[in-house]
Amino acid sequence: MSDDTLRAVLATGTPITEADLHACADGQLPEARRAEVAAFLAQQPEARQRVDGWRRQNDALRAWLDPVLDEPLPLRLPLAPPLRASVSVRRWGALAAGLAVAVASAGAAWFVRGAVDAREAVVAPALVRAADGASFARRAAVAHAVFAADVRRPVEVGADQEQALVTWLTKRLGAAVKAPALSGVGYELVGGRLLPGGQGPVAQFMYSAPDGQRLTLYVTREATGNQTAFRFTQDGPVRVFYWVEGSFGYALSGEIDRATLQRVADEVYRQLS
Repeated sequence: MSDDTLRAVLATGTPITEADLHACADGQLPEARRAEVAAFLAQQPEARQRVDGWRRQNDALRAWLDPVLDEPLPLRLPLAPPLRASVSVRRWGALAAGLAVAVASAGAAWFVRGAVDAREAVVAPALVRAADGASFARRAAVAHAVFAADVRRPVEVGADQEQALVTWLTKRLGAAVKAPALSGVGYELVGGRLLPGGQGPVAQFMYSAPDGQRLTLYVTREATGNQTAFRFTQDGPVRVFYWVEGSFGYALSGEIDRATLQRVADEVYRQLS
């Protein structure tokens, strides 16, 4: 599926391209092209899975960023002189167009960081402190939506190099990090990766069930407070249980029912506390 041109089995029309798949995920396919692409996806499960993953990424990012459009501009931002108003309008229009393109793109880890930073920069510091847990839980939900749908490279370091992964993440976070063993609750470690957080690096461990369902454990040192009870939130189809233990904040995310997710979260908590 890495070729520039993607051909469906028994396809007789114009070859399906990578651009067609992205347009399908973004809802921008011309009407005359939709039937051909739909037929292609019906015959190509891998391609269909990729398109579905991109759609979930788009939904998660839009759910996160749409509220920004309704927020007032921070008072500290300078206003353009009246004579340059038309220039400012064009610049803001270009910025909005660029943001729309970014939202529709896959592999958006660094974009997610920038979007979250911009989102939180306009909130009063007291509110930011009060919402620390919810903040890293939202980051965890978006990171899950982005990487759990990745078919080709969901992790940077695989489970076959678990010790190297843990050592690397421990060094980067500046404190001992552990990957819980979750085979007892039906999930095996896929691997992990380093992600940008609001104030420093964070770790993400990914787990998979035999049916392919994935969970991610987000580990950050940005949370404040010594300990919190389990809390639950949901962002679209992604459910999250999160808590703070010592200097770490943890968020377990997945597109599974709440009871099952809590059962796994209980096991994670037991091993890490």
